[in-house]
Amino acid sequence: MRNLSLSWFDAIVLDEACICSTAVDLDEKTIYIASEKSASDGGVNVEIYRVDKNSSKDAAPEVVSMFSATALGSATQLISFKIIEDTRNLVAIMRNGDITTASLDDEMLMMEVQGSVDEGLQAAAWSPDNSLLALTTGDNKLILMTLTFDVISETPLETAEFGQDAPINVGWGSKQTQFHGSLGKAAAQTSSSNIPVGCSPDDDNLPRISWRGDGAYFVVSSITPTGPLSHRVLRVYDHQAVLQSTSESVSGLEHTLSWRPSGNLIASTQRFGYEGGGVGRDGRHDLVFFERNGLRHGEFELRPGHGLVPPPGQKLSLKWGYKVKEIKWSSDSNVLAVWSERDNASDLVQLWTTGNYHWYLKQEITAPHDSNFTSMDWHPEIALQLILTTSSRIFLRTYAWETVVSLSRPPIDSGSVAVNDGSAVFLTPFRTQNVPPPMSSIQLALLADPEKSQLPRSAARVPVHTCFSSSSDILGVLWEHGHVEVYDLRTRLGPGKGKVMKPTKIGTCSVDNTNIYCRQIMISTSTGSADSHSFTILILGSLSNSDVVMNVRFDGERMTETGTVTMPSRNGRLVRSSDVDVWEAENGELFKVNADNQTSTLLGGFLEFCFTAQRVPLPSTDICVGLTGSGKLQFCGQETPCRILATNATSFAVASGYLIYTTGAHEAIFAPLENLPTLLIAGDDGNFKEIPIDYEKRRVERGSRIVVCVPSSMSLVLQMPRGNLETINPRPLVLEVVRQDLNAGEYRKAFFACRKHRIDLNFLVEHNEITFLGRLDTFVEQVHEVDHLNLFLTSLGQSLQPLSPAAIAKISDALREILEKKDFKKYVNTILTAHVVKTPPNYESALSLLLRLKGEEPALVEDAVKYIIFLVDAEKLFDTALGMYDFSLVLMVAQHSQKDPREYLPFLRELRAIGDKSYQKYKIDDYLKRYKSALNNLAQAGPSFFDEAIQYIEHHSLYVAALSLWLNSDRYEDVLAVYGDWLFERREFRQAATVLVEAKRPQKAMVAYEKALEWQELFELALRHPELVNGEDVQDMAYRVSEDLVSKKRFPEAARVILDYTADVRTALIALVQGNEFSEALRIITLKQEPQLVEDVIHPGALESKAQIDENLTEMKEQLRKQLSRIRELRVRKIEEPDEFYGVEDTALHNVDIMTDVSMAPTAFTRYTVAPSTAASRSSKRSSRSKRKMERKVGSGRKGTVDEEEYLLRSVGKLVGRLNATQSEAKKLLPHLFKFSSHHREEGSAMQRKLSEFETELGAAVEEIWVTCCDSAGLDGQAQTAPPLSLQSSWAARMDETERQRKINPAERIAKPQLYGDGDGKDWKMKLLN
Repeated sequence: MRNLSLSWFDAIVLDEACICSTAVDLDEKTIYIASEKSASDGGVNVEIYRVDKNSSKDAAPEVVSMFSATALGSATQLISFKIIEDTRNLVAIMRNGDITTASLDDEMLMMEVQGSVDEGLQAAAWSPDNSLLALTTGDNKLILMTLTFDVISETPLETAEFGQDAPINVGWGSKQTQFHGSLGKAAAQTSSSNIPVGCSPDDDNLPRISWRGDGAYFVVSSITPTGPLSHRVLRVYDHQAVLQSTSESVSGLEHTLSWRPSGNLIASTQRFGYEGGGVGRDGRHDLVFFERNGLRHGEFELRPGHGLVPPPGQKLSLKWGYKVKEIKWSSDSNVLAVWSERDNASDLVQLWTTGNYHWYLKQEITAPHDSNFTSMDWHPEIALQLILTTSSRIFLRTYAWETVVSLSRPPIDSGSVAVNDGSAVFLTPFRTQNVPPPMSSIQLALLADPEKSQLPRSAARVPVHTCFSSSSDILGVLWEHGHVEVYDLRTRLGPGKGKVMKPTKIGTCSVDNTNIYCRQIMISTSTGSADSHSFTILILGSLSNSDVVMNVRFDGERMTETGTVTMPSRNGRLVRSSDVDVWEAENGELFKVNADNQTSTLLGGFLEFCFTAQRVPLPSTDICVGLTGSGKLQFCGQETPCRILATNATSFAVASGYLIYTTGAHEAIFAPLENLPTLLIAGDDGNFKEIPIDYEKRRVERGSRIVVCVPSSMSLVLQMPRGNLETINPRPLVLEVVRQDLNAGEYRKAFFACRKHRIDLNFLVEHNEITFLGRLDTFVEQVHEVDHLNLFLTSLGQSLQPLSPAAIAKISDALREILEKKDFKKYVNTILTAHVVKTPPNYESALSLLLRLKGEEPALVEDAVKYIIFLVDAEKLFDTALGMYDFSLVLMVAQHSQKDPREYLPFLRELRAIGDKSYQKYKIDDYLKRYKSALNNLAQAGPSFFDEAIQYIEHHSLYVAALSLWLNSDRYEDVLAVYGDWLFERREFRQAATVLVEAKRPQKAMVAYEKALEWQELFELALRHPELVNGEDVQDMAYRVSEDLVSKKRFPEAARVILDYTADVRTALIALVQGNEFSEALRIITLKQEPQLVEDVIHPGALESKAQIDENLTEMKEQLRKQLSRIRELRVRKIEEPDEFYGVEDTALHNVDIMTDVSMAPTAFTRYTVAPSTAASRSSKRSSRSKRKMERKVGSGRKGTVDEEEYLLRSVGKLVGRLNATQSEAKKLLPHLFKFSSHHREEGSAMQRKLSEFETELGAAVEEIWVTCCDSAGLDGQAQTAPPLSLQSSWAARMDETERQRKINPAERIAKPQLYGDGDGKDWKMKLLN
């Protein structure tokens, strides 16, 4: 549903020339023009001009070369004019057979004849890659040459063979076997051989050649003399000039020929209604298509009455008043240009496009001043640039696709779309009707009476541009010669009878200046009411060196031109706007058009020209959005820089507060308009904010483009590449309308919109919770249906993103109160729903409501019970009713559920049989697993059940609850004793001892204190109870505690216990020596006056401590040397073989479900190139268990993994800590070794020396590992920081983060250990031992 609009126009004038052809130099962006004039000797002189498009616009064409040739016939002698990019040659092929070339790299172009064909040439065509040249000679031969003009093949055109692709006839599909409907068998017996097949009277009898876009095939159209009448035949050849196929005989087939570059169609024309022509009415003229195999493939009529045939009464030189001279496909295969010569009028070029199997006539170009075109061609790279020439002018016309839509805003947004087809406009208001093309709601016929419109016959009948008013239901139509028609569409927006549109022409006007080429119309904001049709029309046209914007005022009766604004340059574009007139220059600059004083003011600009642009007014500022031909979606503000929002956009629309655009990734993205101005403001550092990547997206069908967005109907209309439409209701558009309805208090509309488009109904609350609660009564008045209210409540509590439990409870309670006051009987189900949707559900209140209902409205109870059972699990209701201790309520629920009476009736009888109510409640609570409540009821049952209560406490571990129940009772100590025993069994000895002391169980408390090694409390308690423990028991207890303390390396405490509660000094000294506490040991010996123990205990113990330190040193030294050697090896490997070192499993493939089981060995690219297979496959999807196992392996430091180096560095760090601890031990031992004996002094000196040497060795290793590595950190790149992953991050994200951390140098992640810390190991050496 797009129109072809004129985007760029240029004209080159050569008054003294006789132009016949052009050639484009793609490298230098220049155009070479060939001018052919007759010479006095009967030959022709060919002049070659060059126009440099890179130079200034005033640069005149210059003659760069000329040559002469003999003339052959009366037709144009230059049959091919081409630039060969590979060899930088200009090649001109003449009809007399000469092939002349000139090098473009030479300063002076000298055309030299490279060869000649004696019989002359009739047609020539280069392959698309310019590697092959196909020629037809005067004696009907086909020659295929290479780029260097070497002959590949030379064959006669006329041949009886069909070609290599000749079909095999088995009788299927023949005329005799086909069904002919009402014509009967007579039609099957009719022979088609009696129908004469001839040429058209308009045929020029010259052959044509056309190549397919890929250069694999070319087609030749030539006249064959076989049969009673000569006629045209199409023959398809491959790139070796081998005949592939021959077309079927087509009556009236003409000389025109063009193979679509995409390769599926070969186009030509066919005449009807004469002898030898097609069977049909006289004057019918079709554009027909063929396939590569020669078979027909559709057609469409050229509409001869559409300005081609002259009015009756005029003398005709042509049989039908016109003839088609050439047809050409655009380089992108989307547009077909048809060049026609007319009697008594200038030549006409029509541009046709197709969509949904319908051909649209989009544009018409007439030759100026009743002249004729001399050539027509498409630019080889710029897809929609058409190059036309007359005898003295070259016209360059670039077109672009445009979707003409109505920009009116709600509530009058009609969503109308206008599609041009010839002199008619197809109109469809998508708000009211969704009509797929090529159909439409209404077809508006333009120029219904050309005589009254005073339109000259040479003028084009197809409008050059169409537009809608931005604020009213007005359509404006513009023709290139300046004619304007304005229509009031009178669109019906709502449902109703009659036509959806009733267009009425309300005014016409014409531009007086005939030198202006008009190309765009825009209807500005109305200045009066919609009924008076008062508005302003802007007409954009071009003069020779600038654009002009003509301002036409319509006051409801007539149009008056009020002024003309001359713009700074030409080939600009009016920007769609609702309040300000904006013109965009060719370089992207934006200017405000001031019609009052006829001036223009610079507003800002895009980075490059945007054919499709729109100005968007916002509350804070106004922005302009534009889309370039390359897919860059840009936006800018007034006097602010321009930014690129997307680089792969294909279309965009502005509606409902969003900039909606589609991308080449087949997504529709919704960017909030209110956020765009903030992206244009630079920060304090001069940088702009990053373009967000979290805009809401929606997948669309491949190649979809936006046609129109209708905010009022919340719809977005997309068109697929094949032409069909798809209407969607995107979530952002729906939510925007819902927000507007909620703000306006239209809760019913908002509710049904959410329900229809599957929006969570909790959005009604989330939009503005306070306002919604305040207007809850209004909501109930509008949405009064019980089912709808139930749906609303259940959506609050059970949606994918439910509200908070507090919010749900608040809304449910408020709604319940309103409904109870409004009509309790009607809304009883809704009231029940309000109870059970809470978190947690309030089942008891709902069941209480049923009891109330049973007493007040018995007739409603059954339906209410059935409803609540439908809403909630019946088992939960049964248990809740049972927990309320009301057997009648339990029976009511059970009877209406699916429970078997044989299951619940015996159970209920058993409960009823219990006489004690408290014990009955205990049994019920125990059944419902409400253990605390059951214990409470059991305690209330009396002291006779205390033993059962103790068993219940122990079985369910209800000790804390039991303590609170039996507090201040005579059985409290018994409960404490049970609790203490339970703590003792759980090995919580300290807590158990405290509880047992409180329970007055000292014997058990002492055992607990001893197990907890709380020896101070133990001996204090023991000495307070001499009746339980005597002196001997205290000593045994002291020895046991001392042994346990020694096992826990609490040596000073062990010695203290022995000294305080026994007289065994030797044992205390042994404990101190084991703990390297020699100073304390010597003090005890002196205090207790036991000098003999120095030789017996102290001296041997010192040597044993020294031997232990030596053993630790040897172990640490061996570990350091092995690990340092391995670290060096790993770092060399990391530099020399980084790929192998970092070669780990790709986490992107961890969740691949299917991998193809191929027989060949996998390569580095197998995981990207192998396709999934359903025939032979194996699952590689990781389970949760394997994921956890793999995650544990990461960082384990196994040898050969990438984590090994990090593991080794951490191990060296631990070694430093171990050395510091050893130094602390040595610091306490060395002074005593020095003073004990000479032997001890020698051992101490040796130990200090070894420890010092290892300290130096370890310090050097640390410096080598950390300092050297940090200096060469560039080997692995700079460390990059990343935000920490949350606990809810996916496993793949955590593994990706682990892989990223792995690439960071381990020495940068792990802090360098401090060899000389601030602990006891500092200054450990004894200087006298050095």
